[in-house]
Amino acid sequence: MAVKIRLKRMGAKKNPFYRVVVADSRSPRDGRFIETLGHYDSTVEPAVIKVDEEKAISWLQQGAQPTDTVKSLFKAVGIMKKWDEIKRAKKEA
Repeated sequence: MAVKIRLKRMGAKKNPFYRVVVADSRSPRDGRFIETLGHYDSTVEPAVIKVDEEKAISWLQQGAQPTDTVKSLFKAVGIMKKWDEIKRAKKEA
């Protein structure tokens, strides 16, 4: 089973906000998901990004692949930098 970290669209028409979820890659965009990691609201200025770092890193360690959009959100929050440090520490050990 291929697991992805991706966005689930929520909110009203023309007023979207998104949840960052872990889901099977075969399930629909707004369908079943395994776990919620946080949320992202692009309608306010500046955009609000709240993600549970521990859960996100845990899923990345288990092999979940973030989509391009989620990867850019993780970079903005600093999760990808921590993930790279963890991978480098594993290689050196």
